[in-house]
Amino acid sequence: MAESPDVVMQRLHDEHAGALWGHCLRLTNYDRVRAEDVCQETLLRAWRNAALLDETQGSVRAWLFTVARNILIDESRTKRYRSEIAMDELPEPATTEDSNDHLLMTWIVADAVTQLSPEHRAVLQETYFKGHPVAEAARRLGIPEGTVKSRTHYALHALRLALEEMGVVA
Repeated sequence: MAESPDVVMQRLHDEHAGALWGHCLRLTNYDRVRAEDVCQETLLRAWRNAALLDETQGSVRAWLFTVARNILIDESRTKRYRSEIAMDELPEPATTEDSNDHLLMTWIVADAVTQLSPEHRAVLQETYFKGHPVAEAARRLGIPEGTVKSRTHYALHALRLALEEMGVVA
């Protein structure tokens, strides 16, 4: 008769938990929080696959180590991992004054952009605000790439003049 998942997990814990914990610590460069997460996920997968974990079929410890390694590989491939910030690396919050200055400058630039010709606004919208390359902006606007380049040049010059008229200097 096969062992129940709980019995298998108890045996796994007794025989392999210490080695798995050490392996997870090494894999995560001794980041205890990540190591705990990887270890917990590995044991959860072991519990879900308890029927497969039989010493006669191969090394259970090797299976656990491989699963832990694969969890970290999968994690590094996810966007979530790349976008998370560790709690000990949080950036200092910006002061209220900085965000107010930024907001004010945004309004001023938006007001200056309204003073540009529609053609200049369109080319700046595509290249600067939407971040499209010249070729894509040309395709979207239905004009040649060279025209996009020259309009961008003259639009930035006109924007600089509009900002200077508003009292904004670089």
